[in-house]
Amino acid sequence: MKSGKLRYTITIQRSTFTTNEYGTPGYTWADLARLRAEQVERSTTEFLKAGADDLESVVFRTRYRDDVKTADRVKCRGSFFNIREIAEIGHRDGMELRCDRHDGEGD
Repeated sequence: MKSGKLRYTITIQRSTFTTNEYGTPGYTWADLARLRAEQVERSTTEFLKAGADDLESVVFRTRYRDDVKTADRVKCRGSFFNIREIAEIGHRDGMELRCDRHDGEGD
């Protein structure tokens, strides 16, 4: 992995259980890590379920971290991506985060 290719700054976020000022329980996203990453692949696939929805898939390649899980999400340039799969590169040299764009707001 060449550091010159890591052009993007991504933030890994994890959902945490909290209560608001009124005592109502809920989930919120908290930053877990900020990493430099390479955007390897970007494609749009049409799914024909309930109409034609576009699903944008992105693969980010970054340094290895053992605390990243598929329940986390990636924030990159104001967009949010759900982590679908994590692939290890080499022997913990790096990892690929295969993600799908999350259409919702930053909730």
